[in-house]
Amino acid sequence: MRSLRSGRGRPHEMVVWAVAQRNGGIQNNGAADLVKARAQLLDGAGTRNPRLDPESLREALVDLFELWLTGKGNELGITADSGLSIVAVGGLGRREMLPYSDLDLVLLHDDVDPKVVAEVADQLWYPLWDAHIKLDHSVRSVPQALRVAADDMIAALGLLEARHIVGDQDLSNLLIGGVRREWRTGIRSRFDDLIAQTTTRWQRSGEIAHRAEPDLKNGRGGLRDIQLLDALSIAQLTDAMPGLGPEVPGGGLKQAHRRLLDVRTELHRVAGRARDQLRAQDADEIGAALRIGDRFDLARTLTDSARTVSYSCDVGLRTAANALPRRGLARLRRMPVRRPLDEGVVEHSGEVVLARDARPQRDPGLILRVAAASAQTGLPMSATTLNRLSEDAPELREPWPKDALNDLLVLLGAGRGSIDAVEALDRTGLWGRLFPEWGAVRDLPPRDAMHTWTVDRHLMETVAFASSLSTRVARPDLLALGALLHDIGKGRNGDHSIVGAELATHIGRRLGMWPSDVRTLSAIVRHHLLLPDTATRRDLADPATVQHVADALGGDVGLLELLHALAEADSMATGPGVWGDWKASLIGDLVRRCRLVMAGEPLPQPEPIDPELLEKATAGGVHVTLAPGDGKHTFVVTVIAPDAPGLLSDAAGVLALHALRVLSASLGGAGDSAINTFVVMPKFGDPPDAGLLRQELIRATSGALDLPAVLAKREAEAAGTGPGRYARAAPRLIWSPVSTPGQVILELRADDRIGLLSRLAGAFAATGANVRWAKVVTMGSAVVDAFCLDLGDTDSPALRDRIEKAVLDVVPRPAPAPPPAENTDTD
Repeated sequence: MRSLRSGRGRPHEMVVWAVAQRNGGIQNNGAADLVKARAQLLDGAGTRNPRLDPESLREALVDLFELWLTGKGNELGITADSGLSIVAVGGLGRREMLPYSDLDLVLLHDDVDPKVVAEVADQLWYPLWDAHIKLDHSVRSVPQALRVAADDMIAALGLLEARHIVGDQDLSNLLIGGVRREWRTGIRSRFDDLIAQTTTRWQRSGEIAHRAEPDLKNGRGGLRDIQLLDALSIAQLTDAMPGLGPEVPGGGLKQAHRRLLDVRTELHRVAGRARDQLRAQDADEIGAALRIGDRFDLARTLTDSARTVSYSCDVGLRTAANALPRRGLARLRRMPVRRPLDEGVVEHSGEVVLARDARPQRDPGLILRVAAASAQTGLPMSATTLNRLSEDAPELREPWPKDALNDLLVLLGAGRGSIDAVEALDRTGLWGRLFPEWGAVRDLPPRDAMHTWTVDRHLMETVAFASSLSTRVARPDLLALGALLHDIGKGRNGDHSIVGAELATHIGRRLGMWPSDVRTLSAIVRHHLLLPDTATRRDLADPATVQHVADALGGDVGLLELLHALAEADSMATGPGVWGDWKASLIGDLVRRCRLVMAGEPLPQPEPIDPELLEKATAGGVHVTLAPGDGKHTFVVTVIAPDAPGLLSDAAGVLALHALRVLSASLGGAGDSAINTFVVMPKFGDPPDAGLLRQELIRATSGALDLPAVLAKREAEAAGTGPGRYARAAPRLIWSPVSTPGQVILELRADDRIGLLSRLAGAFAATGANVRWAKVVTMGSAVVDAFCLDLGDTDSPALRDRIEKAVLDVVPRPAPAPPPAENTDTD
C-alpha cells in the first residue's frame, strides 16, 4: 500500500488516496468513515473524483478495505509477531470486491490467550457492525479452520480463495497452504459431492443464457462456475482458464469473466445494495453505464459470456473427472480402448477425439465428421481435439465437397445431440468458420416474450425437432437445412424472411447444392411463416386465402410439404404452449385445401351452417351447446342468441368466467339471430354444463350479471399468484388489407389476461367496428389474435386510431418505469 500513502500509483489508487485524505485518514478512524469513503467512490460524478469504471472500482474497493483493515489491525496489535492474522475470503480474498459485497474475514490465532483473542475480535467486528457493513466472520486456529474445511464443502471452497491481509503472514500461509494441500489430496473422495452441489445450484438458479432475469452469481454460466474452475485448478485436475482456441467469439473465458463481474458491479451500483439477480427494469441503465447499449444488447453480451463460461465448465469438469487418480482394481485396468467412429475419428475415455493417423491440415471435412460423430453418439468432443482442429484444419473449398455436405446433414439429423455438438463448435470458433452468417444471430436475444431461446439456439432447437419429422417429407435434407437457416436473416436490417432467403441462396451455393435445391431452400426460408400466419390470421373458408398460398408457392406441393413440417418444428422450438392441437388442425386444414388447389381440383366453398343450428336461429331464443372438439382437451361451444351489440363480448366473458380459454371464434347468423362458435380449452378440470353457460349468458345480456366487474375481481384475485395486470412486453397492433371492400384485419400481439376476448369485443363494439370473424391464438401467457373488422364506408385513419386506443386500453401494458429511488440504506 506504499503507493497509496505517497499519493502515487494507478488512477484508482490515487482516487482512494484522495478519498482517504478527505476522511481524515480512514485507517485511523471508525468503520463509518469506511462507509463514507465507499459512497464517495461509488458516487464519483458527484465529487471531484471521476466516475470509476467497474474494474477500477473493484480495485479501488479492494485497496480501500485493505487500507482500513491494515490500519485497524495495526491499531489492535495484529502484527507480524503477534500470533494473530486477518485473512480475507470471498470477494476481498479474490480481489473482486463489489460495491456491496459481504466482507468475509477470518481472524486466525496461534497460542494466544483466549481473552485477548476475544477482545481483539470484538474491537475488530463491532465497528463494522455499527457501520452496517455486511460481515461474515469467524475466529479460528489453523487446525480448527482445517477441520471446518474438511467437513463443509462450501467452507472449503471459500477458504481456497483465502488471502493474507495483515498480521502474522506465516500463520496465514499455514492456513492457505493447508487448505489447498488437503483439497488436492482429498478431491477424489469429494468430487462426487462437488458435482452434486453444482448440479443442485444449476437446477435452482437456471441458465443465465436463457433467463429473462438471470442470477449472475449462482446461475449456470455465472461467477460461481468461474470459482469452480479455480477450485479444480487448485486440485491440479484442470486449468482454471481452459483454452478455447484462437478464434473464440467474444474473447474467451477471461473476457467472459470480466464482463460478468462488470455487469454485477454495475448492478450493485444501480440497486444501491447487494444483488445477484439482474432485473429487467435495471437492464437499460446498466447497459448504458457499461456502454454496451440497451437491454437487448446487454442480454446478448451476458448470453455470450454465460455460454462461454458454461461450456468451459463442462470441459473443466470432464477433464477433471478423467484426471482423477484411480484406486484399487481400476489402477490395474488397461488403458481405455480407442473405438473407431468415422474416418480419422475415434472414441477415447468417453470423448470424441482424433485418430492417431488423422491429418487435420489435409482434411478440411474432419471438423464436420468429428461433430457428426459426437452428435450421433452423444459423446462430447475433446477440448484438445477442438483446439487442434481450430488451429490446423483448413477452410472448406467452395463449393463444398459432397462428403462434407453429407456429414453436415448427418450432424443436423442427429436429433438433440446436434445441439450440444454445434454449441461446442460455436464456442471454439469452428461453427462460425463454416457459416460466417451465424455471427449475426449468435447470442441474439428474442424480441418476443413467446420465444424461450436466443435466435441461434432456437435454430438448433428447430433442427432437433425437425429431425423427428423427417419421415413426413420427401426431402428430409432440405427440411434440416431449412430448419437451420429459417431465421438466419434476423439481426440485420429488413424483413428477416427476405434477407434470410438471399443468405440461404448464397449458403446453398457454397454447400454445393443443385440449383433447383438452392431455389427450394431459399423459398423455404422466404415463406417459412406463410402457413402459420395464414392459418391463424385469415379465413380458411375464403377461396382467395387458399389461392393466395398456392400462388405464393408456385403450385409446388413438395415445398408445401416442407413448410408444413417446418411450421411444426419452428413452433415447438419457440416455447411451451406455442404448438397445440388447435394450431396443428388449422395449418393441417390449410395444407389440405392448398393441395386440392395445387392438384387442380375445385376449391372447397365455405361449409354451410348446420341446418339444425339454422332452424334454432330462425326460431329465436337463446341456445348454448357444448361438444367435444378435435383435440383431447378442446371443446366446441356454440351460442345462438338474438343478434345485438355486445353479444360477442358477453359470450366470451361468460366463457372466461368459467375458466374456458378461447382458442378460436367464428361468427355467423341467420335472420335476427347470431351463431357464434368458440373452440375452447378448460384451464383446469372439466368444462361446465351447457345449461349453466346459457343461464349466465342470459343474465349477462340482460344486465343482471356485471361481467366487467366480476372479471376484474377474478383478475385481482389471480394477480397474487401470477404476473398480475402488467405485461412483460408492449402490445403490438398490425393492420392488413383483405380482398373484400370495407374489411380489414387487425392483428393483436399481447400478453393474455382474464376475459381479454370479452374486453376486446366490447372495445370493438364501442367504436362501431363489426367483427366478421376472429382467429384467437393463446400461447402460454401470450396471445396472437386476428380480427376481421367490417368498417364499411367509414374506414379512415381517424377511425383506426380510435380502435387502436380502445384496444390498447384493455390489453395488458408494461409497468411504468419507476422514478429513481433514493438510497435510504444506512450502510
